[in-house]
This record gives sequence, structure tokens and C-alpha cells, in this order.
Amino acid sequence: MTLLDIFSYGFMVRALIAGILIGLSGAFLGSFLVLKRFAMIGQGLAHVAFGAVAIGLLLGDQPLFIAMPIVVVVSILILKLSEKTSVHGDAAIGLAATVAMALGTLLASVDGGFQTELNSYLFGSILTVQQTDIWLSILLFGSVAGFGLMYYYDLFSMTYDPVFAEVSTIRVKRLNLILAIFTGMTVVIGIQLLGTILISSFIIFPTIIAMQFHQGFLKTLIIALSFALATVLAGIMTSFVYDLPTGSTIVLLNALIFGFTYSVKQLRGGLT
Repeated sequence: MTLLDIFSYGFMVRALIAGILIGLSGAFLGSFLVLKRFAMIGQGLAHVAFGAVAIGLLLGDQPLFIAMPIVVVVSILILKLSEKTSVHGDAAIGLAATVAMALGTLLASVDGGFQTELNSYLFGSILTVQQTDIWLSILLFGSVAGFGLMYYYDLFSMTYDPVFAEVSTIRVKRLNLILAIFTGMTVVIGIQLLGTILISSFIIFPTIIAMQFHQGFLKTLIIALSFALATVLAGIMTSFVYDLPTGSTIVLLNALIFGFTYSVKQLRGGLT
């Protein structure tokens, strides 16, 4: 089988398109979330998505359309909870994640008819990506890209100098709100491919890999996007050729690259 043969399969083309667009969206958002020390919101919202999908499966045949607004609302609540109360961001994420997982498990035990389908969302599947997911991925990527181009300098400012951003004309709370909404959308759309357990890797790994190169913010962002693109392409193709789980392959590939870049950085630091 050649690489051209892979593109003759419709489900592979759909998986590649959705994976690339979701990966790029996650890497862009992660560049700000990681540096703001709020990266675990992706993992928390992934757990929330599990509970939301359980509700969606209980109510109808389109669980993602039901899960999307639920996860977006919870992402906003997490942000508001961490801003206006004494509950820190990581604690707010933990509270939402544990409640959602408990709810999803409870619903699956009460109505076991969809338990098998719900479990498939834990790890994702390359075969479950449909045309609807392609359109959702295009909408997500276009919205994230437009948001990034329009507010790049404001996002940069509030990421690196939040004190200055707060006292300037930058609407920090509104930008944080939009970041939280886009993160929630990325998680919900991405669980078809990677599953709720692994989707946060799309947000975290590209940025921490790029940070090993010690470049300026813009170059770090470009490097993160480049690695997101490369690992999605390589991971999906490798998983198809060798019949491996797609999400796990992409995550482990990212882990290997991070381990290599981190080791090289440490080695160079020891020699200087």
C-alpha cells in the first residue's frame, strides 16, 4: 500500500481533514492556555464532554450537537468560578470534571442501551468521523483563525504581561471568555477522533514541544502549529497502515518528539 492508496478511502480523507483542522485549532489555543498556566482546562472539559455526550445519547441520535452547548456553558462557568470566587482555576476544573464523569457513568448504568457507544467516545475512532464533523472542523478552524488574526496583539499582551493588559484598554475578560468557548468547541469536535481521554494532548503537546526551542512568541506559535500538523498526518497514516488506535498513536508520537527535544535541550545546556 502506498500513501496515494490511503487517500482512496473516504473515511481516511475525512479523518485527515478533521484531524488537521482540529489539531491546528488546538495548537493555537494551547499556545495561550499553556503560557497562562491554564492548560488543564482541556483535560477538564474532555471529562465534561463525556458526561455531556451521555446526555446527548440519552436524548437523541446527535450527541455532539447536544454536548457542544453543554461543554461551552461549563467552560464559561469554570472561567467565572475561578475569577469571582476563592476557587482557583485548577480546582474549578477538577470540580467540573469529576461531576461530569460521575453523571456520565450514572446515566450509562441507568440506561445501558448506549453504554457501548458512550465508551467508544473515551478513545475515539478514525471510522466515526462523518461529513458533519468536517463542516464543524472547518467552522471551528475558521473561527479560531479569524479570532487569532484579529486579536493577536491583545492575546500576546495578556499572556505575557497580564498586569499591563488589565490596566490598558484590552478587554481581558472577554478574550478569556472567547478562548474558553473555543477550547470547549475544540474538545467536543475532537473527541470523535481522539476520544475524551486523549483530546487534551492536541492543546498541550504542540506548545510544550515548541517551547523547547526557546524562540519568541510568534516563532513558538508557528513551531507549535507545524508540529501539530506533522504529528496528526503521521499519526493518522501510521495508525491506518499498522492498524493501531489513532488517538494513542498521535499522542505517543507527540510524547516521543517532546522527549527528544527536551533531551537535546538538556544536553546542550549541560555542554554550555
